[in-house]
Amino acid sequence: MTSLPHPLFPLPLFHRLQHCSRAAALALALACASAAVTDSATAATKPASASAKAKAANSVKAARAAKLVKAAPKAKAKPRAPDYAGEPVNFRQWQAVAEFEDEMVGKHGFEPAALKALMSQVNYIESAVQLVKPAPPGKPKNWQAYRDRFIEPVRIDAGVSFWNDNAATLARAEATYGVPAEIIVGIIGVETVYGRNTGRFRVMDVLTTLAFAYPEAPNRDARMRFFRGELENTLLLARKSNMDPLLLVGSFAGAVGLPQFMPGSILAYGVDFDADGQVDLRNSAVDAIGSVANFLVRHGWNADQAGPIAYPAEVSPSRAWENFIGQGLQAKFSAEQLAAAGAVSSLVLPAGKLFGLIDLQNGAEATEYWLATDNFFAITHYNRSYFYAMSVIDLGRAIRLARDA
Repeated sequence: MTSLPHPLFPLPLFHRLQHCSRAAALALALACASAAVTDSATAATKPASASAKAKAANSVKAARAAKLVKAAPKAKAKPRAPDYAGEPVNFRQWQAVAEFEDEMVGKHGFEPAALKALMSQVNYIESAVQLVKPAPPGKPKNWQAYRDRFIEPVRIDAGVSFWNDNAATLARAEATYGVPAEIIVGIIGVETVYGRNTGRFRVMDVLTTLAFAYPEAPNRDARMRFFRGELENTLLLARKSNMDPLLLVGSFAGAVGLPQFMPGSILAYGVDFDADGQVDLRNSAVDAIGSVANFLVRHGWNADQAGPIAYPAEVSPSRAWENFIGQGLQAKFSAEQLAAAGAVSSLVLPAGKLFGLIDLQNGAEATEYWLATDNFFAITHYNRSYFYAMSVIDLGRAIRLARDA
């Protein structure tokens, strides 16, 4: 994830354990912080696929592809095989793909024959196309149901173990970047359950598929440009890291590693926090921790901001406050402005600070309202969703309480 308009990352759903642990009791006791999901995705139609009879890459292609990147260094952990081999498609016959290759040669100096050989080995992934389609309309958003997917015993117990195993690194990241350990732990827990679910798709396959065969949707052109940019970033990342791009495995949308960074985010925000000479978000929890903290700081995290990340709010029947909801991913209203519109908190708000009003819809139940700080909105840049950001906050708090108990 990350810096996705990124919304595109599906997160695994875990069932509650039948026999609750101490962490389960703590999780069920929490009734704090929340945030609204902006369900992204788009309606779609299946693009025409090429013949499944396309031949596998021969040794000549492999030799040419090898010129594109050096052999990958020995991995710290054996990568899992991709979930889907995909459907062989001659992407190179597509005009848009040919233009992309020419751009990579002219703009970045890639060797034409090697790049052609590489692209001839890329497969079309129908499941990626299906997964970016939106959920069926009509089902109301439900914050509490969403929250229950993440603040649950399995994830809390795994978070306690991850925090214990990486306590020194988390403390160093907090000291370096000013991001609390519980927020970093919350993000990695929500994203991949601490590396358990990092995705098993070849990144080159899914990014090429979505860059040139995105389903029909109102924002199709913008999404195709985004994925085309991430395909470009994947090739640049592979060259910089001396790795075979076909070995890079991630989510159905191309997100990589424990924190689910898109290739462009790895290039822009990845940190070699273990100082071994490379940024490795797949195998290094240390690099993942430092990179998450760096991402948040680069997106507005304020280390000097004390107190809650979001304050519970009450709203008046006048509904003048409705105009303050959905006004961008930033805190830009004073407490006085919000109070005049009928949105106030029972807690004492810090003087001189700005807030954003967020709503967490609960289906048929009452909507929750919160006054969010800049640090809340920094988390939404990781995933543009109020629900997501509040889940990160709640999970991190639950893990801290379980660890301290």
